[in-house]
Order: sequence, then structure tokens, then C-alpha cells
Amino acid sequence: MKSVYPFSAIVGQEEMKLALLLAAVDWRISVLLRGDKGAGKTTAARGLATLLPHPSPFINLPIGATEDRLLGGLNLERALKGDPALKPGLLSEAHGGVLYVDEINLLPAHLGDALLDTASSGVNVIEREGHSASHPAEFVLLGSMNPEEGILRPQLLDRFALAVDIEATFDPAMRQTVIERRIAFERNPSIFHAEWSPMEQQLRDQIISARNRMNKIVCSNDILAQISTSVCDSGVRSLRADLSVVRASIAYAALAADETVTTEHVSTVLPLVLVHRSSKHRRPPAPRTEPPASHPSPEQQSKTPDEGCQSNAGDALTRIFTPKDVQTFTLRPSFDNPSARGSSARTPNLQLGPAVGARRTETPSEVDIRATLNHSIMETGNIQPQILDLHERIRIPAIGTRYLFVIDSSGSHAPQERMRLVKGATSNLLTRSFKNGDEIVIIAFRGTSAQVLLEPSRSLNEATTALEYLATGGRTPLAHALDLVRTYLTPTTVLVLLTDGRANVPLGTGDPWQEALEIAAQIRTPALVIDTESTTERLERSRQLAEALCAEYVHIESPELRNSVVLASLKLPVGSKH
Repeated sequence: MKSVYPFSAIVGQEEMKLALLLAAVDWRISVLLRGDKGAGKTTAARGLATLLPHPSPFINLPIGATEDRLLGGLNLERALKGDPALKPGLLSEAHGGVLYVDEINLLPAHLGDALLDTASSGVNVIEREGHSASHPAEFVLLGSMNPEEGILRPQLLDRFALAVDIEATFDPAMRQTVIERRIAFERNPSIFHAEWSPMEQQLRDQIISARNRMNKIVCSNDILAQISTSVCDSGVRSLRADLSVVRASIAYAALAADETVTTEHVSTVLPLVLVHRSSKHRRPPAPRTEPPASHPSPEQQSKTPDEGCQSNAGDALTRIFTPKDVQTFTLRPSFDNPSARGSSARTPNLQLGPAVGARRTETPSEVDIRATLNHSIMETGNIQPQILDLHERIRIPAIGTRYLFVIDSSGSHAPQERMRLVKGATSNLLTRSFKNGDEIVIIAFRGTSAQVLLEPSRSLNEATTALEYLATGGRTPLAHALDLVRTYLTPTTVLVLLTDGRANVPLGTGDPWQEALEIAAQIRTPALVIDTESTTERLERSRQLAEALCAEYVHIESPELRNSVVLASLKLPVGSKH
């Protein structure tokens, strides 16, 4: 495995490396790596496999894998010869090594459930077409994901013992070291491996020694009480959290060659266990680039009364308005033009959901035994099928929609309590359009910058709560909000922008409105712009913004907003110049 980058040569990411080493000591400690693209998640996973006792396979589970490929299924070759038997799948091949699932949040639900059940028990049971078999499946389960491209179901999230939120460093010296090492590795892998071989062997020996002493580590009743108290104080109900802390603490003590688990061991691993289970331990979002605070020009100071509410003095004068009941249409997104979708994530070619039919093919990815045998008997009267009798199971794709709401909560929405209309329209759109499996992201902008009120979530209650407490006041950093939008686009995103378009905070040093238009022209996703501008002294900027986005347009006080037919299907126009 000399083409694999050495684990010990990874720069920084100490939490990630610790979590992976703990999993190497105790295979029951599954690890979820969440964070930025290009931060070294896959490199670390591959490197860990080289540290395990040999032979140690590294199995990369494809997102589009079938159930038979993962769990095992009928041995087609032997079945065609009249000797039906089961063959093992990827879970069997991963025994004793590492099973890595990149973009695990995109894994079909039925595969995720089966995978985690096996990972926790260490045994895989195959039951297919009247045959049953079982085999050991003790492997280190590693999953990785970028939260911006979809979330992981809470039921599956809790099944991971540890989680690490990974961020690419902004330390120039550290980034330089990363690049220098990577270039050295690519130019001459043999010399690079020889240089890091002593460190690799040291880690390998440390893991083997820790495995041998792990069962002798003492975890006292006092430590167990401390663990249970800490978990309860964090508001976590799942007992898997307590068990994960115990296992990780024992593995950490074994790595450190200690004989007993101490408070220091527990305090080190506790954040890794709770970060994905308790809101109290979640890190705040990584700071994003914010536009510089700029002072209004004399022209800006002489704006209309509505805009006058957005002066610097108005930043401190914030209010919270309750939503007003506003009836809206239902959004029914359509994504018939894949080439015109968002660019931050590729469209997963998945077979999801239950089997709903079968089709004949000589190269089935998942054999439908019943349909195959029926075809063989009806065509030839022979119970032994041939290649021409093969049928493949067909499944229904089930990919939810991400509703990305971008809400202008600047001071221009305070007069006449227009923010009540904005909140009411948003709440009604959410309630009428949201379905199980969909996601919601909420970005609000006011003052000098935009902020993410709600990271990708499948909880409608979380969305309505975030909306309820949204404050109003300050200026209008529209360009920064649109810049944030680009980081949350997926192939099935619908953008809903509610604004009066009166941008007056630049992202850089240019004109705030022109910057907003330029960024809008780069956003490629089905979109709806709801104009929240007062009916008096209108500038019509929201309509211009809709044209730049190639979006549908409607005014918040228009009867069309309550028309259930208008905008029933949102599409990005074919032939868009975006």
C-alpha cells in the first residue's frame, strides 16, 4: 500500500487523528468525519487501514451499491448451474479492516440501517430466497460527509460512537507544510514512505499493544458515575452515548499505556461523543468572510424613510415581530434539467426505496429471483434459469428537496410592521411545501452581514422556531447573503428569497447593488423571489433581482401569492445563460 499517504504525515487535525486511533484500538468505536471538502478525510481513512494488523483491507462503499453487493446475495453463477448458494458482500470483505463510506448522508436509508446494525454486532446475517448464512464482520466503520450537501438522519447519527467536525486550516504556515509534504509524496512515494516509516511503525506497535491490554483496563464506578452525569447534563437521552464514552475512554487509556481510566481520559473523549448528540457541545459555524462595515455616504443618508431605518444607528434598534397569518401557494419543485442544477454537489445516481418492479437484463445489478424464475418457467418450462431469463429489481429514487430561505430582516421591514408579513409568508410556505425527507436552510441578513439561522435540517419545528425569534433592524447586506447561498446549493435546492432589494452594504469595495446582481447571476438553481417592498416609493429592485436569478417573481401583497396554481412547479429555464 505504498501509494497510500502515511497517516503520521497528516498535518494538524489532532482530534480527527485521535478519534481514528481510538477506532483502530476498538473496532466497535465507529467514527463520523464531518466538514470541509479537501480537509483530508479520505486520506486519513486510507492511512488508518495501513496501521491495522495485516492483512487489513480498506473497503470503500460506493453510494450506489445494491443491497446484495453490501450484505451478500445469491451466487448467480452457481444458481444458473442448478446449485443455488449465497455469496458474501462488502461487509464480509471488510472483516478485520476498514469500511469507509464517503458522503454517508447520501447513502440510501435501508442500506444505512443494515450497515450500522452489522457494524455494532460484528456479525452479518444473509437471508435470500430461502437461504440463510452468517459470517463475522468486525471492521472499523468510518463515515464522512459535508453537511452542506445534506444531513444524516438522527437515528443514524446516534449510531456513530464518535464524530469530528473538521475544518481546513487558515494558518498559512500549516497550509504550506501540507502542500510541501504532499508534493514530496507525489514526486517520490518510496522515499517519502521511508522517511515516515519509523513513525508509522511506532503507531502500529502502539495500536497492537493497546489492543492487547484493552481488556485489562479498569473503569471504576466513580468514573462511570462521572460519565453518566456528564451525558445527562448535556441533555442526551440515548444510552449509546454513555457506552461510547466508556469504550473510547478505555481505548484512550490503552493507547496511553495506563492501567485505569482517569478523569483526563473521559474529558478528552467526551466532546467527540457529544458533539453530534447535544446542541450544547456543537461548535459554532466556522466564521465566514463578512463584508466590511461601511459608513453611509451623504446620498445614502438622504434615502427614503424606509431606508433611513437602516442607518448605522439603527443597527442597535432591533425588534422581534410575531408572524402574521399569510396564505400562500404550495411549492412543488421540478428538477427535469439536471445540467442546470446547483453546482456544489453532484446528483447522486442512487437506487432508493423499496423494490417496485423488475426488468429483464443480462447484466443485473440486483437480481430479482422471483421474476427470473417466473420468466424461465413460462418461457421454457425449466426451473433452472438461463442468462436470457435474468431480471433486475427496480427501485424508486427518493431524494428530498432542500428549501433554502433567504430572508431580509433589515430595518426597512420595521415600518408598518412589514416583518410580520415576511415571517407569515415564510412560515406558510414552509408548512405547505415541506415533506418528509426534505431539508430546510434559513439565512437571514441585516446589519453588516448575513448569518445562517438554521443549518440543513429536516425538522420543521426547528425552522419555525428560528423564524419566530428572528430580529429586525439595521442595514441590508444583500450581496453577503447571496454569497452565502452559493455554499448551500445542492442538485435539488429551491431558493426562496424574500427582500425589498435595497442593498446598501457591499461585500467588497464596490457598489452594493451591482455586487448583489453579479452574484445572483452566478447562482444556478430553481428560485422564487418574493418582493417585500412597500407599495409606495417603489424601486422595483426585487424584480431585477429575479431576472438576474432567472427566478419566478411575486409581490408579497399580490393575490398571486395566495394562488395555489401559480408557481406550482419551479424550474430553471432551459437555455439559461447562467
